[in-house]
Amino acid sequence: MHTPDLISRLLDVIELDLLPLTKRGVGGGNKLFGAAILRKSDLSLVVGETNNETENPLWHGEMHAIKRFYELPADQRPTPKDCLFLATHEPCSLCLSGITWSGFDNFYYLFSYEDTRDSFGIPHDIRILREVYAVPDPDRDSVPEDRPLYNRRNAFFESHDIQQMMAGIDRSSRELLVARVDELNAAYNDLSAAYQKDKGKKGIPLS
Repeated sequence: MHTPDLISRLLDVIELDLLPLTKRGVGGGNKLFGAAILRKSDLSLVVGETNNETENPLWHGEMHAIKRFYELPADQRPTPKDCLFLATHEPCSLCLSGITWSGFDNFYYLFSYEDTRDSFGIPHDIRILREVYAVPDPDRDSVPEDRPLYNRRNAFFESHDIQQMMAGIDRSSRELLVARVDELNAAYNDLSAAYQKDKGKKGIPLS
């Protein structure tokens, strides 16, 4: 159930665990995407990571978190289906596949593909999903603009847009959470400006 307490905890993890990591990552030339894995039972943090494409272009925030998760000793690592997967930004095609192949049955995200493109100046998620995966309608020889970019509820996982979740809670709780999201949006906009200023200098293929 999507309660104010769950949403608040997810925002806590972004603010207190992922944002500091991402600030350091952006300072090293990486993008501003982060991810965390939490236990479903008590929402405790298992692992948090940020983008590390300067080391390897596959180390998106989500992929880097999955890598660290599977580096944990087996006796300290919960099963993926006992975890919540949290991404600061809606996962790209690579990370959708990584989450699926790793066995996680859910993910939550704060910023949408459109936010990533329009607010943070990184259009690759939508472009790749449309160019590589979206087969044109044979009657139109094109991909309809309103076609969903992926199946958000399927046999492998269910995705959850945190800002849409907030729309379904009581007004007083929603107002407090909206204020927190506004602060996070400002912080990520600052990181985006820093990344955009220096992007392309570290050899990341899609910068």
